[in-house]
Amino acid sequence: MITIDYKDRKPIYEQLIDNVKELVVKGVLKRDDQLPSVRQLATNLAINPNTIQKAYTELERQGVIYSLKGRGSFVASNIIDLREQQVAELNQTLAKLLAELFHLGVSKEQIITVVETIYREEQTS
Repeated sequence: MITIDYKDRKPIYEQLIDNVKELVVKGVLKRDDQLPSVRQLATNLAINPNTIQKAYTELERQGVIYSLKGRGSFVASNIIDLREQQVAELNQTLAKLLAELFHLGVSKEQIITVVETIYREEQTS
């Protein structure tokens, strides 16, 4: 379910956040599904419980999960909410990248060619 790449440069708590969001977007975790406890997940992944707690706190701050005292953490967001949030974030990133490419003198046609190539590759994979 939740996996960590210990060789990845991205901090473990960020990997946990991304994993949970991905599971929600893919529909594996649905609204009101209970997440593993901090202790249980720390044991399963062999990482510090404080790291799990940091990820859960950030997920709660983002509105992805909610906690009930003595009961655990549960999925708050649904697939549509998270997908819209991710699309908005990616559109901002894309806008920044396009601005950088523009300032480097890359033509609109070159950018469109790259986009079309990537789109075709993704459709066939």
